[in-house]
Amino acid sequence: MGEGAVDELVRRATAIVPVLRAHAAWGDQHRRLHEEVLEAMADAGVLRLRVPTAHGGHGADLCAVVRVVAELARGDGSAAWTAAVWAISTWVAGRFPEQVRQEVFAKPDVRVTGILSPTATAEPVPGGVVVNGRWAFTTGAPQCDWTTNAALLAPHREPVVLALPVADLEVVDDWHTTGLRATGSVTTLARDVFVPADRVLPLTPLLEGDPAAPLPLFRAPYPVAACATVSAPAVGLVREALRLAPDSPRAREAAVLADDAQHHAERAAAVVDAKAVRGEAWTPKERAWVREDLIEACLRAKDAVDVLDGNDPVLHRVQRDVHALHLHAVLHPNANLERYEQVFRRR
Repeated sequence: MGEGAVDELVRRATAIVPVLRAHAAWGDQHRRLHEEVLEAMADAGVLRLRVPTAHGGHGADLCAVVRVVAELARGDGSAAWTAAVWAISTWVAGRFPEQVRQEVFAKPDVRVTGILSPTATAEPVPGGVVVNGRWAFTTGAPQCDWTTNAALLAPHREPVVLALPVADLEVVDDWHTTGLRATGSVTTLARDVFVPADRVLPLTPLLEGDPAAPLPLFRAPYPVAACATVSAPAVGLVREALRLAPDSPRAREAAVLADDAQHHAERAAAVVDAKAVRGEAWTPKERAWVREDLIEACLRAKDAVDVLDGNDPVLHRVQRDVHALHLHAVLHPNANLERYEQVFRRR
């Protein structure tokens, strides 16, 4: 993606930061994003970041996604996290066959969420599968059109990805948290839901990556692409915390930590993009290095907001959001350090 196009996407994200700030408290109270926030993100092109250009999207690389999502986080951490998850899930939707992509992307600014933990089962039937199960933490599901959720396909328990209209699922309103409250990361349920065969995709190739894919957009393994994306909200949140507490006694220390968080988030994205352009396969060590950048970005952001003092309730919400990110299973340092150690212990 050209630098000028990236700068324009970032500029448009910057332009809607006041809208996100204006409705952040409402979202925190109602545990979902305000409709004006959703409209602003759509108008800014945020919902089309990872949609292929052939379907009217930007086909943005991860460096662009990180910059845009970080900018959104200056307005509202929940909006930024939601944008990040929807960008990942939209990217997954782009891996389905052409006829499925045509269906999903027929609606401009379609909202796609998803969970790739295979916590459901899929039973083969003529023409497709019947799905039963539940997926926790489905970000923004009540405000979405589609999900890309995972299941285990009988009889061999092969993991698969399913493209599911949200209308086919039950939504359980069970998102009650102290941070990232407006993400509405609720549970979704499938009860005897029929899914046509063309909307069932093997999960393993998605996890492994495809260096030979025609578009660089789709060459990276899912885990590294997702990790490079979800660090971005922390970068913007710590910048917002610094704006809100400029006179804090340890503001300079926090600023250095914020710079470190940004460095690690942007470096991870740049590595993933570069390998995608070159069509290179990923080694276990390279995957672990992306995880290490995720650890550092998250830790630096948390350390930064923890040293900032102030009585501003907006600052307190930002701090709660950063702590919620820090506890996420994908971002938690302990979980990532364990994966990192497993690779490098073999040397």
